Amino acid sequence: MSDDAELAASNNEISRWVTFEMDKESYGISVSQVHEVLRFTEIAPVPGAPSFIIGIINLRGNVVTVIDTRSRFGLAPKEVSDSSRIIINEIEGQQVGILVDSVAEVVDIYSSDIEPAPNVGNEDTSRYIQGVTSLDGDLLIIIDLSKLLSENELTDLSLF
Repeated sequence: MSDDAELAASNNEISRWVTFEMDKESYGISVSQVHEVLRFTEIAPVPGAPSFIIGIINLRGNVVTVIDTRSRFGLAPKEVSDSSRIIINEIEGQQVGILVDSVAEVVDIYSSDIEPAPNVGNEDTSRYIQGVTSLDGDLLIIIDLSKLLSENELTDLSLF
């Protein structure tokens, strides 16, 4: 294989993504960051917590902070439904839950099919959008969970 062919092959790796929906838009996060997906369970509010934190849950004896993903994505609040899920992830060594409207499936995507995130003029939102791709004719927004929270917000999480 020539050097160019090897480079092209290495740039077209397949990655796996857990897809979920929020406000009729599809998002994807790397399978490697997902520990598990839970049905909605009671979330205990934490007095004085930052606005991006809904509260905490007890996951087999471990306290896990749950983030208000709709708020983080700039979406209007929505009542929890039977399809609501909490995706347990690891962000900077901490287990964190993100509340989503529903989880769809795990998909394989070629890295060459992921385009850079478009500049939408909103730095808060664009910082955690890794890229976009087409999935079954619909747009899939790829999220970089490591950038979902700022360093200060991660520090706030460690207090819970």
